[in-house]
Amino acid sequence: MDTSTTPAGAEIGTPRDTWGSKFAFVLAAAGSAIGLGNIWGFPTVAGQNGGAAFLVVYLIAVAFIGAPVMLAELIIGRRTQRNPVGAFKALAPGSAWVVVGGLGVLTGVVILSFYTVIAGWTLAYVIKAITGAFTAGVDTEAMFTGVAGAALPAIGWHLVFMIITIAVVLGGVRDGIERWTKILMPALFVILLLLVARAVTLPGAGTGLEFYFKPDFSKITTTVVLAAIGQAFFSLSLGMGAMITYGSYISRKDDLVSSAAWVTGFDTMIAIMAGLIIFPTLFSAGLEPGTGGPGMVFVVLTSLLSTIPPAPWGGIVFGTLFFLLLAIAALTSSVSLMEVASAWLIDERKMPRKKAALIIGGVAFVLGIPSALANGAVGWLSSVPGIGMDFLSFLFMLFGQYSLVIGALLISVFIAWIWGTHNADAEVRSNDGNFPLGGLWTFLIRYVCPVAIMAILGSLLWPYIAR
Repeated sequence: MDTSTTPAGAEIGTPRDTWGSKFAFVLAAAGSAIGLGNIWGFPTVAGQNGGAAFLVVYLIAVAFIGAPVMLAELIIGRRTQRNPVGAFKALAPGSAWVVVGGLGVLTGVVILSFYTVIAGWTLAYVIKAITGAFTAGVDTEAMFTGVAGAALPAIGWHLVFMIITIAVVLGGVRDGIERWTKILMPALFVILLLLVARAVTLPGAGTGLEFYFKPDFSKITTTVVLAAIGQAFFSLSLGMGAMITYGSYISRKDDLVSSAAWVTGFDTMIAIMAGLIIFPTLFSAGLEPGTGGPGMVFVVLTSLLSTIPPAPWGGIVFGTLFFLLLAIAALTSSVSLMEVASAWLIDERKMPRKKAALIIGGVAFVLGIPSALANGAVGWLSSVPGIGMDFLSFLFMLFGQYSLVIGALLISVFIAWIWGTHNADAEVRSNDGNFPLGGLWTFLIRYVCPVAIMAILGSLLWPYIAR
């Protein structure tokens, strides 16, 4: 079914900013995908699901599920030159498909609201590391409680990180997002290299490297496969409209296939490098490889960092680098989350960028206050009655998992069966006429990706269905 009345390659909508170069787009989009989930999420899931065996399945899932959906979102964005809501309005006018775009905008705002809470903790820890708080024998649990479990510090750091995010988005595509991405992404990569070099030289690191790179294929189960598909999907930030929005700023002269490949490759490389930090460090300390989440980062790793020789400079230098790495990864992601909703106000409501960014930042900040108070500052938010988890974790489950999966499923169905892969194919070919893997991509986006995404959704729902 072809609901588009615009010829292939024709521009839809009003002129808008574009990235200064393909390289700038790749850095910005990779920064959007690379976030806290890459640094601690990937090693956690990999550690819980067989290490190297999981890694093999993960790489396959990235290539055959993540990358095709990534390309689909970029196609929609560049074709329409609009935000997620405007994109579906343009491609399926007068239909209910616009709701998919609206879901993406809503998801971005809600995730931004709690993401900057966690990101604020990383800033607090950068300061603590610089000032020498990481010393041997320090009570890291008490340190974490003092940051995340007290109302004023938690809300204050949440506000600081939100202000930084707003400041970047205010500059626009080239003077804000692109300019800062060109600084932040190389810095992130250099810090990663330094931390990897230190981690792999720790005593006992070889055991961690063997766990990570020597696969035992007998460990591959249905659970491992679903976990790998889910991690590949979530790590690329698909389903919330970020890639549609960033794709709308791509020049029509740039090749979409190679752009999607570069972004996917960078994101995957950073996740693998994060594992090179976490696994050698955990095995060196004799800890379980599945140790993960905020507790692993802010309590366990902080304790380990404080013991790196020579004291106290080892803890100061490597602690500062590690949490600066987390802060940079968080910022490049929070900027993209804010940009999705800001672009919606700019495109659809004709709002000036400054006003749009301030409104979205203000709304997200207020929405994030309960999440900031959910780690001990307010009792009932730390364990919401009837839900059995803290408020921040509840929002993550609803919007960081379910909403993203549903959004990506609907985007895949839309581009495969509603708008049509022939239109998508024409958009890819509009710059140079080439799409060598077009047949494979069509098969994957029509059949493999929807089935895999439904499997992810089923795995998320099954614990509740099976009760």
